Amino acid sequence: MLETKNADRIGLLLSGGGARAAYQVGVLRAIAELLPADASNPFHIISGTSAGALNAAALACHAHRLRTGVRLLEYVWKNISSDQIYTPQSGKLLGSASIMLLSSMRSRNSDVPRSLLDNSPLIGLLERVLKLDKIQRNIDKGLLDALSITTSAYSTGESVSFYQGVKGLNDWEGPHRIGRRGEITHSHLMASSALPVLFPAVRIADQFYGDGAVRQLAPTSTPIHLGARRLLAIGVSGNRGKAPLENTMTVPPSISQILGHMLNSAFVDTLDNDLEFLRDMNEALEHVPIEIRNSKKISAQNIELLEISPSKEINILATEFYNELPKQMTRHIKPDTSSTLLSLILFEKGFCSALLKMGYEDALIKEKEIRRFFRRGV
Repeated sequence: MLETKNADRIGLLLSGGGARAAYQVGVLRAIAELLPADASNPFHIISGTSAGALNAAALACHAHRLRTGVRLLEYVWKNISSDQIYTPQSGKLLGSASIMLLSSMRSRNSDVPRSLLDNSPLIGLLERVLKLDKIQRNIDKGLLDALSITTSAYSTGESVSFYQGVKGLNDWEGPHRIGRRGEITHSHLMASSALPVLFPAVRIADQFYGDGAVRQLAPTSTPIHLGARRLLAIGVSGNRGKAPLENTMTVPPSISQILGHMLNSAFVDTLDNDLEFLRDMNEALEHVPIEIRNSKKISAQNIELLEISPSKEINILATEFYNELPKQMTRHIKPDTSSTLLSLILFEKGFCSALLKMGYEDALIKEKEIRRFFRRGV
């Protein structure tokens, strides 16, 4: 990576969303094709949350050549299956959620399941494909300034961003969010992607952590704290459009509907709201005299922002691949009532390949914006 001024430091923000994160890889493939074939990682700061953290780590491990990292991710997502990610804790699955929760409240017995799904297969996949010792080597070579992985601390409720980076970066604290330097491990990735209730919490040092999207009120703050002044955000919103107010429900929501609604709020609302705030702040700063901005009397800075997010409803797309869902899950997840949850856990080839294709096409539609963002002309 070439030396750059602070104002040109590029950050990549990869949000969470379970299987939806395959979309991000399609976007990254298009970007890799628009840049020179031998281009190294163009992002000074890479910040990932939940499944986006897994994609972020892969790019950091292969920072010497962007296309190599992207091809690895393509191979993984195009050949993925649910049994590489999780296995059910019991045959009752979502139907036993209330029993599991009540049992947990009544007893500290270690036999009580701590999650509906067992994601231990995922650690094997991560250990096979991600050699995390490469991250520091790439930082030392100047190919990367920092990688951050965001988790949620169950004991405090704070959003914790663990980062590994160059010297000179400092820890930070903000409202319900903190940044802590440390070597990124597979445990950090497992914790960041531990969907609440579905997957068990992960212990790191003396704390237990879960999915980083939970209570992540300001996703863009992490790459900005680490020095990014231009930011590419790849979202994975499940539903871009607004449902008509006249939509009605004739029966109470199922547990899977409620769980999907809660998880969707964590993954979608915070990122969309944060990006909107960032745009409003940029617009407001345009009206601040340049001499005041340069005098550092205000701490806010203009952040060049490029957002790429799904052009189609991911939840609806997921229902088209419902037949890929493992049989033991179909008793509890229905395409007409649980499409949100379906889109989160449908780690199957057909669905993930369709997301890759959508991401690739959506990025190419924004070719001019991408070239302008990377200063490649139009």
